[in-house]
Amino acid sequence: MHAFFSKFATITAHAMGKPVTFATAVALVLSWAISGPFFGFSEVWQLVINTGTTIITFLMIFVLQNTQNRDSEAVQTKLDELILSSMRAQNRFIGIERLDEKELRELRDLLDAKAGKGKGDANPNST
Repeated sequence: MHAFFSKFATITAHAMGKPVTFATAVALVLSWAISGPFFGFSEVWQLVINTGTTIITFLMIFVLQNTQNRDSEAVQTKLDELILSSMRAQNRFIGIERLDEKELRELRDLLDAKAGKGKGDANPNST
């Protein structure tokens, strides 16, 4: 099930990002708007677009989040590999994406201090 959903999410996310998909969505909304006078702008007519967009939005959140999570994990894995391959890098940075916000801030402060970029420095890009 997991492999199926991952493949489905990837295909769907790529399809949703294409211009033709956007153009199709615009055409559907325009068709719906043009049909308004034929249906007397009734509540059912309004309900069609409201229900349709709500369902699509709800489902797309899960699809896109799955794709984003996998992409983020891939980037973290690549960064971990770069850390491991660098002689000067500190291996303790591997997996820091799992730290909480306070631990990350402490680590960031430690690196800033090591680089000589204290909070009082006027130019944070200076070395």
